[in-house]
Amino acid sequence: MRRTLTVAVATAALMLLGGPLPVAGADGSGTARAADGWSAREAEAFWTPERMASAEPVTPGVPGTRAAKAGIGENFDGIPVVGRMFVMQGGGAYFCTASVVASPGHDLVLSAAHCLLGPDSRQVAFVPRYTRAKPRPYGMFPVLRGTNGRPKVWIDPRYPREGPDRAATVDAAFAQVGPDAEGWRVQDVVGANRLVTGATYTHARVELIGYPATSARPRRCHNRTTKFTSTDPGIPGSFLRIDCTGYPGGTSGGPFLAHYDPQTGTGEVVGVIGGWKTGGTMPDTSYSSYFGKEIRKLYETAVAGARGA
Repeated sequence: MRRTLTVAVATAALMLLGGPLPVAGADGSGTARAADGWSAREAEAFWTPERMASAEPVTPGVPGTRAAKAGIGENFDGIPVVGRMFVMQGGGAYFCTASVVASPGHDLVLSAAHCLLGPDSRQVAFVPRYTRAKPRPYGMFPVLRGTNGRPKVWIDPRYPREGPDRAATVDAAFAQVGPDAEGWRVQDVVGANRLVTGATYTHARVELIGYPATSARPRRCHNRTTKFTSTDPGIPGSFLRIDCTGYPGGTSGGPFLAHYDPQTGTGEVVGVIGGWKTGGTMPDTSYSSYFGKEIRKLYETAVAGARGA
């Protein structure tokens, strides 16, 4: 069983409509404001520690066996640039993994497209370094809403049009988050990973970080990546593959970090869990869409949109 949505996948992407949009800021009192009445303080009031702890993974857990030569995953207290992305869909509270990516506006986070697809997604918020014991160690950053009332999320239009199988090579999404309750931008608070596109499929060492639904803390593992090419005509393309133990539902959107620096807690993000069958059919093997020119173009579109271009 693949890591698929636990709620119905919508037929329309959360693509930003043309034209400038309001940009989050802070008023003279330092109270953060966001477009369409979704501020950090409102996000914190909605996403209580209890609601965050009860949120289900956007992708369910899957059974499986340990892959040969798999990196051994371990739960840890997390790093500031990686956290949970919370979202309401239908009548339920869900989450995926997301990470901060460096941008001119210091306000973009990266996750998997299948985590944020759906016109009914609402109350979306990013919480860096979430753990059940410390649910908001760096505050909460609401995903801004556009003038159409939808979250400001950028997904390649092929993904909703062709579906998660035929468009598995573009399973990535960028979201613009507003400032925290004190008016600080997310990158200024926790730092950011650098987006790298056009690199090789094979990396000698990649740090994989994700939030399993079965754990109160995030999980990390390191291993090499290899190139996996699908032979299924219904799911065409090539993907990054990494064997790391213990990455079930909830880890979708977790970053593949090359050249990870434990001193800064940042690295070069070359992929996210998602793509081949939305991230993998077994918890000990994960996949990512290849970050090539399509992902670079999507990032540039997000940067321009976040600027209000």
